[in-house]
Amino acid sequence: MRALIHPTFGDPEQVLQLEERPIPAPGAGQVRVRTLLSPIHNHDLWTVRGTYGFTPELPAASGTEALGVVDALGDGVEHLAVGQRVATGGTFGAWAEYFLADAAGLIPVPDSLPDESAAQLVSMPFSTITLLRFLDVRPGEWIVQNAANGAVGRMLAQLGAARGVRVLGLVRRTAGVDELRAQGVSDVVATDHDDWREQVAALTGGAPIMAGVDSVGGSSAGDVLSLLAEGGTLVAFGAMDSPTMEIASSDVIFKQATVKGFWGSKVIPQLEPAVRSELFGELFQRIGDGTLTLPVAATFDAADIRAAVQASNAPGRVGKVLLRF
Repeated sequence: MRALIHPTFGDPEQVLQLEERPIPAPGAGQVRVRTLLSPIHNHDLWTVRGTYGFTPELPAASGTEALGVVDALGDGVEHLAVGQRVATGGTFGAWAEYFLADAAGLIPVPDSLPDESAAQLVSMPFSTITLLRFLDVRPGEWIVQNAANGAVGRMLAQLGAARGVRVLGLVRRTAGVDELRAQGVSDVVATDHDDWREQVAALTGGAPIMAGVDSVGGSSAGDVLSLLAEGGTLVAFGAMDSPTMEIASSDVIFKQATVKGFWGSKVIPQLEPAVRSELFGELFQRIGDGTLTLPVAATFDAADIRAAVQASNAPGRVGKVLLRF
């Protein structure tokens, strides 16, 4: 089978190689999945570089999320069937024609869900809806996020609106405001304006902002914290620009703020099965009725991994880049 492997850590464009590997056999409780589509996520590329929270042994497989078809069942697997479409968001080695996954972690995909949506169902959408639950805000309350024009930012705005939560988005460019408004996301402010804080106050009507999400790091984390009300919570979700959060001690002290991290790999496994089912059910509903959109920027054959990585890293990209095996 074809599989994307990297013999060293480094620039994904340079180190990822398509190699022939043996087709694996499922063990007890496992399923072999034939891959249809797999998205490129930032954390996949960080793993290839060796800069993520998970460091694989070299030479290493790659990829973590995929849509596929059940190809073979290991002993004891009774709730899935050969030929059934399934999705996974936490199976390392998904960038291959076949991969093994624990049967208990696979998500059966409804027939109504297109392949392109199902292929990106788990990592970003499920992390986002779990993040929204993690923030513990009620309908009518405000939250603020930076990187609002990123994939998670757009989905958080859409899912929040569906629940009646007001989501204020911060972007660094005025053009980002127009891009989001074209996608139906209107509560957005560009921080390249000198009066951006006044714009925030006018948009929220001075209502307290109880939670903030930082996906950027650096001084942008401090911007988010500065907007929170007393007793607010700042959640570190990513570090697109800097691994260091630059926040003012005065904001932490005088706002009596809480700062904590969210890593889906830690939070999601702790969810009760009933909660997981409820959240996935909501995702299926939101995608089905168009409330949540999962655009695709481009699809590449796995052999074109260099071009695929370049497309994934392109500034202003809207939607995920998918790999086909």
